Amino acid sequence: MKPSQLLSPAAKRISNLLARGAVTLVNAANKMQILQVSLLSEEAKDTLEHLEPYGFTSHPLPGAEVLAAFIEGDRSHGVVLVASDRRYRPINLAAGDVSIFDNRGHKITLTATGIVIAANGHPVTVTGGDVIADGIALKTHTHGGVTTGSGQTGAPS
Repeated sequence: MKPSQLLSPAAKRISNLLARGAVTLVNAANKMQILQVSLLSEEAKDTLEHLEPYGFTSHPLPGAEVLAAFIEGDRSHGVVLVASDRRYRPINLAAGDVSIFDNRGHKITLTATGIVIAANGHPVTVTGGDVIADGIALKTHTHGGVTTGSGQTGAPS
């Protein structure tokens, strides 16, 4: 047997380890999200589990790009390691900035000078407690110098 024939099964398994593709359908109703993807070789996979980092989840849109992994090159059972969507990814972040974003233009960016929330004209809702800014509580702060009519109140205390 030629050396190339001996290496052929191993080479095939190695070439089958990773594949790029695109999301075609999402089932987000389970504890582990299931994706249907179309791989670059026109190979469709219906039930790939989407492994997401602890504390983070998303519902990728059709067309989002994926990187799928197949243990030991076995294409019968794979997982999606990451789903990304360049169509909506914020660009030109400063070095060290971190951003959470969606397809609607909503964005939370952690910057060197603070946290920027871009709600794209939609309301920002805070539930389950109070908002405190510079030591002033939204629910319980008081205003001094209250006057009637068109006068202004004093600063919160």
